[in-house]
Amino acid sequence: MLLTVPFVRPTMSTGEMSRGHTVLECQTVDKTVTTLFITLILLCLVAVVGNGSIIIALGMKWLLRRTLSAHNMLLISLAAGRFCLQWVVIGKNIYVFLNPTVFPYNAVIQLLNIMWDFLTAVTIWFCSLLGFFYCVKISTLTHPVFVWLKFKVPGWVPWMLLSAVGMSSLTSILCFIGNYLIYKNFLKSDQQPWNVTGNSLRVSLEKFYFFYVKMIMWTIPTAIFSIFMILLLVSLMKHTKKTLLTSGLRDVRAQAHVKALLILLSFIILFISCFLTLILSSDSSTLFQEFRYWVWQVVVHLCTVIHPIVILFSNPGLKVAVKRRCC
Repeated sequence: MLLTVPFVRPTMSTGEMSRGHTVLECQTVDKTVTTLFITLILLCLVAVVGNGSIIIALGMKWLLRRTLSAHNMLLISLAAGRFCLQWVVIGKNIYVFLNPTVFPYNAVIQLLNIMWDFLTAVTIWFCSLLGFFYCVKISTLTHPVFVWLKFKVPGWVPWMLLSAVGMSSLTSILCFIGNYLIYKNFLKSDQQPWNVTGNSLRVSLEKFYFFYVKMIMWTIPTAIFSIFMILLLVSLMKHTKKTLLTSGLRDVRAQAHVKALLILLSFIILFISCFLTLILSSDSSTLFQEFRYWVWQVVVHLCTVIHPIVILFSNPGLKVAVKRRCC
């Protein structure tokens, strides 16, 4: 007589089930991080193409005419800063994606960080100067100071750009000093990044040094930008309202004013969004493998991708030059 042994399904222990859930969560996070990484690289490449197109178009004009207007000088400087910044972002994020557990203050990251700090600060300053220039040249304010500035500002542009480079260099040097102190402590501790002394120094510098240095150095140009953009916005809105009341929306001048107003609003929204995102993402304690790090990276660089495209399609000279090069 054959005995039938009932089949008993092996039961998983609570520990095994939790480990299984952890593995699934890690795989999901890894897929999400990979998707965000690819998205970020694509955004950066779009920004490289957009800013590169501006550099080529204005560079050819510079070579042919041997001179550039003050407005185009600001545009090509901003495009060049953003072009270089996108390549630094691509290089840094490829490195941290391939080495997610790397110590965030090692020699390679320090080199990439000093370039990122400088280029981020310089692009913020160049945007601020561009906003100041737009306000002085476009606004219809009749105050004697603005009338005087209309004639003086174009000659100041090269010096303004040099001053922006100097302020950005100061920002990167101050950040590099903090990075170097952490890295030096890391070497002293036999490359144990999470020992108690090293961790306390790192946390202190991240909370009370890096954040406030970046906050101050980014807030100064943003405040300048905001003040002059508000003045320009008020002036342009008054002028647009007057034009619409006298000639209606079908008038060519009225349409030009409305278009200029929309472009100006998009510039302000993108700049303020980028600034706020940079401030919120400036927490250096976020690990490279964390989902939050990659989300902030995508959001920050989404803002920097849109603006060069707006510049290209809103500037008739650039649009014609790019089409000519493409053909």
